[in-house]
Amino acid sequence: MTSELVGLLGFAALFSFLALGVPVAISLLVVGFVGTIVLNGFTAAAYSLSGQTFATVTVYELSIIPLFILMGNLASAAGLSRDLFDAAHKIIGHFRGGLAAATIVGCAGFAALSGSSIASAITMGRVAWPEMKRHNYGPRLATGAIAAGGTLGILIPPSTGFVIYAVLTEESIGRLFMAGVLPGIMLTTLFLLAIHIVTRIWPEEGPRGPVFSMREKLQSLGRATGIATIIMITIGGIYTGFFTPVEAAGVGAFFALVMLILRKKCTYDTLFTVSAETLRTTGMAFFILIGANVFSPFVALSHLPETIAGAVTGLGWGTYATLALILAGYVILGMFIEGLSLLVITLPIVFPLITGMGFDPIWLGVIMVVVLEMGLISPPIGVNVFIVKSVVPDVKIETIFAGIMPFWIAMMVALVLLVIFPEIALLIPNAMFNN
Repeated sequence: MTSELVGLLGFAALFSFLALGVPVAISLLVVGFVGTIVLNGFTAAAYSLSGQTFATVTVYELSIIPLFILMGNLASAAGLSRDLFDAAHKIIGHFRGGLAAATIVGCAGFAALSGSSIASAITMGRVAWPEMKRHNYGPRLATGAIAAGGTLGILIPPSTGFVIYAVLTEESIGRLFMAGVLPGIMLTTLFLLAIHIVTRIWPEEGPRGPVFSMREKLQSLGRATGIATIIMITIGGIYTGFFTPVEAAGVGAFFALVMLILRKKCTYDTLFTVSAETLRTTGMAFFILIGANVFSPFVALSHLPETIAGAVTGLGWGTYATLALILAGYVILGMFIEGLSLLVITLPIVFPLITGMGFDPIWLGVIMVVVLEMGLISPPIGVNVFIVKSVVPDVKIETIFAGIMPFWIAMMVALVLLVIFPEIALLIPNAMFNN
């Protein structure tokens, strides 16, 4: 049996486990461990399992994950996400579709604290849905805005998607964070444009809200300064080089705790809930990373990346046609596999293939995250759609999927623009790190 055939059987087993509902981390561990035994013996497999586990949990840069998760949870407990939504509501809510736009703005702001799409969708869904329902918004636009806005959590820095990509590819976390800034702003703008178009065609989906006085607007902006301050300190600190990404995460978590205390919401129950959720999410992320680091050596031993790269190159399609084929495959796979899981499964094969064609690895990280975002809201297994369904159980799942389509198209436009104009992603990191 050739190593390539063993690799293909390993991937078949992996996808079979996922189809049966086996957790991604366990599937990666089992397939990677058994596959390494077959190709390189038990001793090498045991060393890979123990060594990669220790190596993963002792990587200093990975401490950014629990710190940013903690910051997002503390900010949510302090009510900072509601403040941002309220400010956007009072300023733009009187426009047609204004509450949906305020949801997108709120998701973008909260994404700069949480780094998680699921956390952004849950938090903003609980805040925005009651307001949009009270103002008679159509369920399609309302739920679509929540689900799509939540996806900004893995594009706008800090992003757990970028951290995992950086660890798996040995790229700079700081460069990836800065590369996500302009694409994040661009995608947020495209989402707002999608809302404008939808409400022009179907005005009943997003009726105008009440007009607030200038005093009320200024008061709401004042309350939103807490979240704005934390964002400026963390992202601004990374941009200016004053903080490393890990230090920025620690400082951000500290200031989020300060806000929780100042708002007199720092109770034992709140701290216990925040800590438990942070530990739960961190444990899941690290378990997946350990599984990925055991699975990757097996993929390398199988020589599948070289074989697939040779086969794709042999097609003679050219670099951009090949890239389009790979990205289309990601969109399709994203309909069935959760985004970060898909990233850790496929990156050992896809990364050397695409970078070998001359594409920038930092730009590729942004492209990957955008494609994974599309998978988060793609039928039939769009994770964010089902997250929103749990927040708004009275809305049918097919209604939510219908609501995300304008935003899915906006993501496709963003993807095309990033391919045509890679400078959108590379401008800031190149200006920062090449001087």
